[in-house]
Amino acid sequence: MSAILQITDTHIVREGALVSNRLETDAALMRLLDRIQSIRHQIGPLDAVVVSGDVSDDGKPESYARFKALIAPLDVPLLVIPGNHDAREPMRVAFPEQFAPKGPLNWVRHMGALTVIGLDTLVEGSSTGTLDATSLAFLEAELVKAANAPILLALHHPPFLSGMGFMDEIGLANRDAFCDLVSNHIGPMRIICGHIHTMMVADVGGHIAISAPSPCSTIAFDQRPDAPVGFMALEDGCLLHKWDAGFQTIRIGPDAGPGPFPF
Repeated sequence: MSAILQITDTHIVREGALVSNRLETDAALMRLLDRIQSIRHQIGPLDAVVVSGDVSDDGKPESYARFKALIAPLDVPLLVIPGNHDAREPMRVAFPEQFAPKGPLNWVRHMGALTVIGLDTLVEGSSTGTLDATSLAFLEAELVKAANAPILLALHHPPFLSGMGFMDEIGLANRDAFCDLVSNHIGPMRIICGHIHTMMVADVGGHIAISAPSPCSTIAFDQRPDAPVGFMALEDGCLLHKWDAGFQTIRIGPDAGPGPFPF
């Protein structure tokens, strides 16, 4: 069995700073981490934490240092991928054990029978994401190596349309190329992402793709063409992905609520 905790869109900045003049993202992350620690005995051992982008809100070294200090008490191996708010070189410096000294921040790890792949969709200077030729070639090669083994595949920008117009405008530009590659994988695959600050499930190339909520804010599902552009100051949780001869994904909310009460 493998168990991977996915946290996304933490948007950490230097201590004492606010995101968008409103959000205390470090405090929101600490509340979620406290919640996770309180149920470790319930969810069992964790093999890794995957942070699926927008680790930082400003891509600055002090933001990554703050993030690492906040998440260290979990004491679980950490795997990060960049989002559109991140900066490639500061992230590479902050996590030197994870990334190659140059090129896109792609990686692969093997956890028992499970292959975990992280993809770099960052286009610096743009909120839109893409998988460049190097990253597409990396993915293709890793899918070939994996053959029919189970894969947990992480990227920041969703490889599907969310229906939220202003978010889809800054989505993954080459979704079709990604879909073509993953559709060739005949084994089990779960695709995980972030970016849209809400949990959503879609089919991509014959595989289930799931976006995770953000601990610091939520983007309301609104399909109207004139939907307001912005976020809701509503904290949410994270996702737990388990592999045991099949995938299972569990949402962990930001608080437990009262109970349990007898039926």
